[in-house]
Amino acid sequence: MKQRLAIMLLCASLTIGHGQTRKQVVTPSRTTFTLSASDQTFLDSLQRDTFRYFWETTNPANGLVPDRAPSNSFASIAAVGFGLTSYLVGVERGYVTRAQAAERTLNTLRFFATAPQSDKATGVAGYKGFFYHFLDMKTGERFKTVELSTIDTALLLGGILSAQSYFDQNNATETEIRQLADQIYGRVDWTWIQARRPFVSMGWHPESGFIKSNWTGYNEAMLLYVLALGSPTHAVGTDVWPAWTKSYPWDTFYGQTHVNFDPLFGHQYSHVWIDFRGIKDEYMRGKGIDYVENSRRATYANRAYCLANPAKWQDYGPTVWGLTACDGPSDTLANGRQFFSYRARGAASTQIVDDGTIAPTAAGGSMAFAPEICVPALRAMKTKYGAKLYGEYGFRDAFNPTYRYPARVANGPTTTGWFDVDYLGIDQGPILLMAENLRSGFVWKLMQKNPHIRRGLTKAGFTGGWLTQ
Repeated sequence: MKQRLAIMLLCASLTIGHGQTRKQVVTPSRTTFTLSASDQTFLDSLQRDTFRYFWETTNPANGLVPDRAPSNSFASIAAVGFGLTSYLVGVERGYVTRAQAAERTLNTLRFFATAPQSDKATGVAGYKGFFYHFLDMKTGERFKTVELSTIDTALLLGGILSAQSYFDQNNATETEIRQLADQIYGRVDWTWIQARRPFVSMGWHPESGFIKSNWTGYNEAMLLYVLALGSPTHAVGTDVWPAWTKSYPWDTFYGQTHVNFDPLFGHQYSHVWIDFRGIKDEYMRGKGIDYVENSRRATYANRAYCLANPAKWQDYGPTVWGLTACDGPSDTLANGRQFFSYRARGAASTQIVDDGTIAPTAAGGSMAFAPEICVPALRAMKTKYGAKLYGEYGFRDAFNPTYRYPARVANGPTTTGWFDVDYLGIDQGPILLMAENLRSGFVWKLMQKNPHIRRGLTKAGFTGGWLTQ
């Protein structure tokens, strides 16, 4: 069984010369694209199908969402976070009733509120308010020897706080949801895991202590630091945000000048829950853009790299592109080319990791930033590859048209490339939720109301836009 490590630790590089230009290319305005009727129909089906991943594969008794399906899998606490917010979209879109979503949410929060926490290596779900990256789907206990994960706990909390803001009615179920959300969030001891202040460590093992890597650079940890700053009980100091932004790699890659990070998920995850449109910290005030524009430029750069296709991978083009963390065909060298299984793929000035594997979530998670290139890509990939790529829960995780080595393909011989058999929760979530943010802004508007998010952003130095309302 494959086991993912903390996502940042997967970024060991395969570097390829990329022939980047230092000249900045101006991307289209964020306000110029309008979804057509056929786009809306496509997104209707995509969201409905993707929602079903979370609703149908989750253990309803404890709310745990599998890391992947249909392969037998442990639970991913980050996938639970995406799932909790997905249930809210399900209510708004009419897939389930409010009562059904509230019941599922309450079961989930009751589990996380009461699951055993201690410094023991077994028989527990977490410690100091944090949770282990993967849990057993049935027992909810730590899976094997995975790390106590700060980022995956943060993604779980994104879902929990979205439920807190959404379920605002004065009845027993929704009142308990709000109370449990505060309890779970307030218990997280962010200061304990600051092994090397002011930064937060990537995690902890009971066997060996704190992971030696911190959350620095630029990546999906914006959400983590906003939550750590906003904590009503164990908040980190305000010195962490300027230290975090000081480590940003600002550079030009394939004509786009922005804070670089190679896998696109790092430009997407925090934006699922936080509306960065029009609000700026000191760093972005100095650059004259906001973080949404930064993610937009990263998306355009990712696509431009795939269009240039310096390694000459099969099928790369205007509507077949997207490099991010995802499954892959195999960790093998075949015909002189290196391929990977699960890997944080991406392209930026920092590094390039590219083995010809495309993940639909790369374009899907950027729909709210650059719909004019992302929606056509998703539609074209569904049309081009059909049932090999798109199934009962929407897009399968990844595909590699170049990889044609039958002896190493788990699902039988192929003459048309490798296609994943699995859907991954942490990749399905951004597709569904960023489609909703594109179409209605629902999650963004919801989280604008959450006092913890507002407090964290304010302490990080964000001003302007909806924060002034």
